[in-house]
Amino acid sequence: MKTRATVLERMGCATPYAESRPLQVVELDLDPPGPGEVLVKIAAAGLCHSDLSVIDGNRPRVMPMALGHEAAGVVVETGPDVGDLVPGDHVVMVFVPSCGHCLPCATGRPALCEPAAAANGAGTLLSGARRLHWKGAPINHHLGVSAFAEHVVASRRSLVKIDRDIPLEHAALFGCAVLTGVGAVVNTAQVKAGMSVAVIGLGGVGMAALIGALAVGAGRVIAVDLSPERIAFARQLGATDAFEAGPAAAEAIREATGGGVEIVVETAGAIKALELAYKITRRGGTTVTAGLPPPDAKLEIPAVSLVAEERTVKGSYIGTSVPLRDLPRYLALYRQGRLPVDRLLTHRLPLEDINEGFDRLRTGQAIRQIVMF
Repeated sequence: MKTRATVLERMGCATPYAESRPLQVVELDLDPPGPGEVLVKIAAAGLCHSDLSVIDGNRPRVMPMALGHEAAGVVVETGPDVGDLVPGDHVVMVFVPSCGHCLPCATGRPALCEPAAAANGAGTLLSGARRLHWKGAPINHHLGVSAFAEHVVASRRSLVKIDRDIPLEHAALFGCAVLTGVGAVVNTAQVKAGMSVAVIGLGGVGMAALIGALAVGAGRVIAVDLSPERIAFARQLGATDAFEAGPAAAEAIREATGGGVEIVVETAGAIKALELAYKITRRGGTTVTAGLPPPDAKLEIPAVSLVAEERTVKGSYIGTSVPLRDLPRYLALYRQGRLPVDRLLTHRLPLEDINEGFDRLRTGQAIRQIVMF
């Protein structure tokens, strides 16, 4: 079948993207689903910094590639060996499928699935196949999803079934922003009621971490960003304290908190942000990094502090999530109004305006944007 989708042929195009047009909206050939795969009609797909880091070359991927990894849609057709989904089911896409058999999967850490990491790096589905073609040549998949498209074929293991009454434009955000941000708080940091939490970097993932900290009862939730507008929005969401990032931020936050914060979650994907996160973590505290800096970025910390202050630094990929367990829990909190994910959605746009959308993301003018199909 044919499907309209976005293709990135090369990374590192000049900005603004509204002029250089790195993402082309084209008609691709889409193969039917193979064994263990599902054809999905995409309803909504979110614009994320992980997409932007491929466009600007900070996160190198194989080219050409059909981008997009945060989405929700409706099952159209199932391939052989898929017996638990039927046409009409609503699903959220997860950008790390779980094979269920490797050591990380077997020990409850599907975010670190080894076959999935290999497939995502190679630009294939979990099966090793590429189901997209353009001009007679295969197109690489982005993280097994390639969601900026009217239809996609994905592994069954990239999908989580959800109730049909949940708006798909909100459900899409759960596939990356919510799994990553809320998961960093709940799973990686294991925040307990009454603890102090700071979030550095208030994009979609950071805002999700912030509302996640509020949902689990953190006693003090501190928002940190370069943007006064994002700081103001974080206060509207319930942040108890807010600071503008900069040279004086570390001292100001440590003074205001009596020596630092128990849990600091960094989501900006920048070394300066991670350095600030470590500086404001109190003795005995935990620094969690959920951002993705360029592969060659290095962090320098005083090694003695790890021992003398019993400090912990933890990485968090997809919020250390078990999607089949966590998505239903987060959706339940959303239904109760305790996880107002809908408030993070700041822009809706057609597929044709996707380059303009990435300009907004690049310049910090949006929290989460959704391409509507």
